[in-house]
Amino acid sequence: MTNRQSNTKCKIAIDAMGSDFAPHNDVIGAMQAYNENNNFQLFLVGDKVAILDTLKKNNLEHSEEFIVHAPEQIKMTDSPSTAIRTKKNSSLVVGATLVKEKKVDAFVSAGNTGAMLAASTLIMGRISGVSRPTIGASFPNAKNKFTMLFDAGASVDSKPQHLLEYAVLGTIFSREIYKIDKPKVGLLSVGEEKEKGNELTFSTHELLTKSNLNFLGNVEGRDILNGNVDVIVCDGFVGNVILKFGESVIGFLKSKVRSYADAGILNKIKALVTKSVLKDSLKDMDYQYHGGVPLLGVNGISIIGHGSSSPLAIKNMVLRAKEMYDLNILQKFEEALKHYAK
Repeated sequence: MTNRQSNTKCKIAIDAMGSDFAPHNDVIGAMQAYNENNNFQLFLVGDKVAILDTLKKNNLEHSEEFIVHAPEQIKMTDSPSTAIRTKKNSSLVVGATLVKEKKVDAFVSAGNTGAMLAASTLIMGRISGVSRPTIGASFPNAKNKFTMLFDAGASVDSKPQHLLEYAVLGTIFSREIYKIDKPKVGLLSVGEEKEKGNELTFSTHELLTKSNLNFLGNVEGRDILNGNVDVIVCDGFVGNVILKFGESVIGFLKSKVRSYADAGILNKIKALVTKSVLKDSLKDMDYQYHGGVPLLGVNGISIIGHGSSSPLAIKNMVLRAKEMYDLNILQKFEEALKHYAK
């Protein structure tokens, strides 16, 4: 097996102008990652003056050699396809192009999600054997591990072949990142019986059964959190609805605790205790600690974050990109697609 990686240091580019709070959160978070584990080269992509100003105001230093000037910015309200065509000098397009030209190994952005998906797919390209890239979302489960859901919104109207590829990519990601020897794969449906579902699940079930994956069959929504399977595949429309619902849970619980505390001093004391317990027990559900969501199947490491990402979230996105590089995960995807999807 020929290693895709050279002996040089991993190179990671961060979209410094991506998030709602750019460049502050993006630059601060990236520098926190670099200071925590500086065994990589960090490239800050965006308006050079704004980046240098942010570094100076926060008493941080980074060589200008690793600041890539990109004067344009793709806004959250921009049309993704139009923006990547017309804003060639935007931080997002420049960052994706750096990956395409092999000047960096990974690109991290908390910018316009649609534009990041389009740029990663169209500019970086797809790895051999992938017809449609996929976003994976991590959900903590009852067995103190994580269940990965694919696709979480990269595209909708998936075909059976796409879901098979998602299962392969998800299996490798789960094995490498979460150290699960033989990840169990489930197909999200409205019932565990293979006779239940729609045309997509019927055809996908057949493909997964014939593959070399550790396919357990259909699973239901409750299986996302009970830990009976490690990888769940579904159409991106359904997956994104699940992802957004899951992200709302912590905020909802916090609001319930606050409203309970308003009902008197005794309730306030109880709420303080509850808040502390919730904070610790639900930490695994906080997106800030997951390092964004990986876009799997593109010819480079692409990590997508929330527009509202904090410096902590940005830091963990950069560190996740470094982890994926260290594991040589792109090559493992290519080899797995040959082995599993027969």
